[in-house]
Amino acid sequence: MGIQRKVIILLTLVVQLSIHCTADKPCWSQTFDQNKSTVCLCTSEYCDELIRDEPSLGNYVAYTSSEDGLRFQKSTKSLQTFNFDSQAATCTLSNYCYPALYLNTSRLYQKVEGFGGAVTDAAAINWLSLENDTLRQHLIDAYFSKQGLEYNMIRVPIGGSDFSTHPYAYNEYPEDDVQLSNYTLAPEDYEYKLPMIKAAMEAAPGCVHVVASPWSPPAWMKTNNNLTGISRLKKEYYQTYADYYLKFLQLYAKEGVQVWAVTTTNEPTNAVLSDTPFNTLGWTVVDQADWIANNLGPTLRKSQFNTTLILAVDDNRDKIIDYFNILVYANPLTLQYIDGVAVHFYYNKFVPPEMLTFPLKNHPDIFVISTEACAGFVPNEYPKVDLGSWSNAQLYIRDIIEDLNYNVTGWIDWNLCLDQQGGPNWANNFVDSPIIIADDKQQFFKQPMYYALAHFSKFIPRGSRRIHVQSLCKKNIENVSFLTSYNTIVTVLHNSGEATMVDLVTCHRLASVEVGRNSITTVEFVNESC
Repeated sequence: MGIQRKVIILLTLVVQLSIHCTADKPCWSQTFDQNKSTVCLCTSEYCDELIRDEPSLGNYVAYTSSEDGLRFQKSTKSLQTFNFDSQAATCTLSNYCYPALYLNTSRLYQKVEGFGGAVTDAAAINWLSLENDTLRQHLIDAYFSKQGLEYNMIRVPIGGSDFSTHPYAYNEYPEDDVQLSNYTLAPEDYEYKLPMIKAAMEAAPGCVHVVASPWSPPAWMKTNNNLTGISRLKKEYYQTYADYYLKFLQLYAKEGVQVWAVTTTNEPTNAVLSDTPFNTLGWTVVDQADWIANNLGPTLRKSQFNTTLILAVDDNRDKIIDYFNILVYANPLTLQYIDGVAVHFYYNKFVPPEMLTFPLKNHPDIFVISTEACAGFVPNEYPKVDLGSWSNAQLYIRDIIEDLNYNVTGWIDWNLCLDQQGGPNWANNFVDSPIIIADDKQQFFKQPMYYALAHFSKFIPRGSRRIHVQSLCKKNIENVSFLTSYNTIVTVLHNSGEATMVDLVTCHRLASVEVGRNSITTVEFVNESC
């Protein structure tokens, strides 16, 4: 890096720090389009940090990010003493011209598993393309360290996906190899994915849970003899495909990466009727039920990986009834093996969130977790990478709040980072990402989506429990609240309108919080017994 560029960086940082003197290590902001919000730049010399302040008794800490350019702006204020009476409070507070929410810690819901993103080939290739180890560490820390999002989950493809440089699976040759005698991990595992996963695990303060999902087995196992397109698994390879999973778990464990859960194939409907142009495997409900009950489930439970969880569906919300409810009806033995339901984010606006509750109605021991999301996924909508888009951040915010309020236990984003085109992707299926690597490989951009995620992942640690929220006024605001494992109450507020005040009420405390226009605010204070 030249001397002139370093001087420009230092002078810019002096200006930024003078403006944000109360921040810990503030965003180095840049705007690519006057109609967009800002992104935050990270270089080898500088990268902003997100520091959670532990709230003191009697005070609350609020953190705000906004379309106007605030990024994790922090403020501490006093709580007011407030003796709550539900009937009296409703009458009094309903006359307010702004929202008021009663946070009831005596009514608890699901336990949180965590938040995270995916280590695809593309993400790891981009990470390793950065100019030096310092910048690469900044990116890992931005997601997994105490100074970043504190992610504690990773999703990884079993073999290739469209976010690879070419289509591939394991043990592609010899064909019809029932014993999987040539099963080895790919160069992409050793050179890209495993190094990034290990760096994330080293940076994270706690345990990182890995979820593994296959896109396609080798072509010789499939009816169309191709990694893409309409296909089914040949019945003579049902057990071989279960062994395919097991060998992956063995080889990743040998590399020091224990897999917490596997899914029963990424988006199985992609190859049922449509000629999807990237790696897929189609399943009918009945066939997948039989495979889980007779092959995958018994194979894993009889192995040394008998605690590895099995997640059904791994597709959009509207597939839950087919690939869970009807699936377990088709073969009740599947319930001996299915631990949870994985759902994706796409086209959720067309599917009511009540769909998320269907697995729980008769099976309260089954949990639901979101395993994939991204902006820029709609075909023929451009740009795919939309630097500074606040509307993309809102897509994430609304979906996470809605999912959590319908008992989803965690939320895993798609690619941790992509290039400025939204790839690499061998099928040209480009999308956006919370972190984008600059073309010069000397910096990366933290998008508004990144900060949106921070408002959840950094404050809702594993083991936290969602609590009941009652609106006390006619006016309302999108929200979700948790009793955390730190014994604090955390409330996330999304305001898509003009600035307002929001009262957060407990049995004897009240926090009056200023919420800016088009913003997300996280509020945290100590839980006091009623």
